[in-house]
Amino acid sequence: MSEEILINVTPRETRVALVENGMLQELHIERASRRGVVGNLYKGRVQRVMPGMQAAFVEIGLDRAAFLHASDIMRVPQVQPGESEEPAPPAPPPITSLVHEGQEIVVQVVKDPIGGKGARLTTQISIPSRYLVLLPYSRVIGVSARIEDETERARLKTIMAELVDGSGVGYIVRTNAEGQSAEALSEDVDYLRRAWQIIRDASGTTKVGERIYDDLSLPLRAVRDLMRKDVDKVRVDSRETFDRLMAFARQFMPDLAERVEHYVGERPVFDLYGVEDEIQRAMQKEVPLKSGGYLIVDQTEAMTTVDVNTGSFLGQRNLEETVYRTNLEAAQSVARQLRLRNLGGIIIIDFIDMTDDEHKRQVLRTLEKGLARDHAKTTVYDFSPLGLVEMTRKRTTESLERQLCEPCHECSGRGSLKTAETVIYEIFREITRAVRQFEASQLLVIASPKVVTKITDEESAAVAELEEFLGKGIRFQMDEQYAQEQFDVVLL
Repeated sequence: MSEEILINVTPRETRVALVENGMLQELHIERASRRGVVGNLYKGRVQRVMPGMQAAFVEIGLDRAAFLHASDIMRVPQVQPGESEEPAPPAPPPITSLVHEGQEIVVQVVKDPIGGKGARLTTQISIPSRYLVLLPYSRVIGVSARIEDETERARLKTIMAELVDGSGVGYIVRTNAEGQSAEALSEDVDYLRRAWQIIRDASGTTKVGERIYDDLSLPLRAVRDLMRKDVDKVRVDSRETFDRLMAFARQFMPDLAERVEHYVGERPVFDLYGVEDEIQRAMQKEVPLKSGGYLIVDQTEAMTTVDVNTGSFLGQRNLEETVYRTNLEAAQSVARQLRLRNLGGIIIIDFIDMTDDEHKRQVLRTLEKGLARDHAKTTVYDFSPLGLVEMTRKRTTESLERQLCEPCHECSGRGSLKTAETVIYEIFREITRAVRQFEASQLLVIASPKVVTKITDEESAAVAELEEFLGKGIRFQMDEQYAQEQFDVVLL
């Protein structure tokens, strides 16, 4: 499989695209005005303890107080998705025995503020490097579950046991460490020890609401987290960013540094692979399939739903075979769309109904295989009695749509508008209400051109009846600035 990382830098925005076999798979965006805070450490103060929620709200200097659950205080540190193999921690004691109001506390952000919710915090700190994650409050030595070769797992554990030997801290060996030498891992251990000492020193002098530790900028994080042996090139269109990336790569991944190159082509780097077009398509609800079928992706506050349809695909054999082929293609497309759109939380996939159990197993296997390369942790469940596939995908940042878009000012995010006819009848009711409450010889209605045109053309008889009933004259005036649902009734 061919992979490339494309980095597009402008003065106020940086975008990183992960392209596999010429197809955009992931897009990460960082803007100067709204940089993500996941991974950052802060000196916080407990504002309020909520025993009924087993949680506390902590002031860390962001717009909204952040959320700290009791389980995030007591459990084993949170690390990169899929990279811990520790058992589930025991139930935490009451939150009131763990923290109290006014208490100063060092916390790490594990989830950005999303929607109306504040950031989510943990006190169990984890510091990532190229190949390792340092767990300063744990003694476990774990290996990423994605390293499946038992011989390699044993080799890495042996190396780490020798490197750590009595240091009193824990480490998780990341997926990128597969095949790396003891020397490379030793360099990471030294780097993390220095970083942790700097953090400890800073935590004693930092004031409440100030940042103690700042995670790397997006380009450096992308190289640290996405750069693997099967990544052919990292193309960056900024000389300054290229120089920083090269310095970082030479220090932490010298064997891969030669794959980083400064892109100086006339065409924008994202245009090489049609990334801009893919971003625009990722804003649409409908996702076409090559067979002629299509998906409908609908993100709501509670969950994301994906509906699979055969569309124009008729197949060549029978209905069951047509449905099976469509669902197989849809499973691959769903896996890609979840990564591309960065959709998280609860996800419900409504595949087309199948009667063959083997076909169902194959569709699930295809979905799981497509999700195997996803950096976010995913859990897929079997088909429900209603024929739905339920799954979860860990969410730490806003979805792509919510990063790039805002609710429609016309419909306030409903996705639909009242018809002109509905607005007309609302106007008639408002006219009747106004006349009963206030004295006026005439009324002026200001509304959108579409509504006024429909009133004067199709509802003129109703207007005449209303004028006769009220004994008042009614005039209508168009205003281009009015949305379809807006109108004003003015008493003259």
